[in-house]
Amino acid sequence: MSRGQGIGILETRNLTREIRKNSRSIKTVDNVSYVFRKGGVYNIVGPSGAGKSSFLRLLNRLDDPVEGEVLFYGKPLASYQPTALRKKVAMLFQTPYLFPGTVKENLEYCCQLKSDDRAVSYLPRVGLKPEFADKDAESLSVGEKQRVAIARSLILEPDVLLLDEPTSALDPASSKKIEELILTLSADLCLTVVTVTHQPEQALRLGGETLLLVQGRLVEAGETSEILTEPKTEMARKYINKELE
Repeated sequence: MSRGQGIGILETRNLTREIRKNSRSIKTVDNVSYVFRKGGVYNIVGPSGAGKSSFLRLLNRLDDPVEGEVLFYGKPLASYQPTALRKKVAMLFQTPYLFPGTVKENLEYCCQLKSDDRAVSYLPRVGLKPEFADKDAESLSVGEKQRVAIARSLILEPDVLLLDEPTSALDPASSKKIEELILTLSADLCLTVVTVTHQPEQALRLGGETLLLVQGRLVEAGETSEILTEPKTEMARKYINKELE
């Protein structure tokens, strides 16, 4: 069984999100149904304003839908206590946020590992040496901060990692390292990774499956190489040809 073909872990059913803008209701996510499977790598792509980040925020109840629902292991998200849910469906944003203090203090912040060095043991998993533990968080590069933020999430042993344009603030070399890390973590930990990206090229490098959103609607979904090189719909072809930007 290939990665992404395991059991369903997250499922959206007729998911819809609305916001008010200039006294009008606008659907940022419009009737999206999809199943994310355990250990899969998924990319959310689309033009600006397509609802990519809005959709991602619904997957761990940072926002709630006006219609439809999200299921985690077959149970509605509303049945989970929000803090417990977000430990299992963790989310990282475009700009990594670390608390003032050392890297070790950041790793220890969200868990009870202060009595030993288990927190520090997560640094090599994200490609950082153990001596990084004593560095001031503010002295790190953006790429290093992103790795520490990922390590902090891994300590909670999530089943799903949601990434909202995690490399948008990085140079190409650092972006490639984060992409490699995403693939390694998914393979080694059977971690489901859902990444919002504005770069089709990045989605192709990550592989897995891709969901193309346009104006909040799921236009096309499937194997990344097929969606981004041999699209079946006219809307997808326009996106590939950069006619929807």
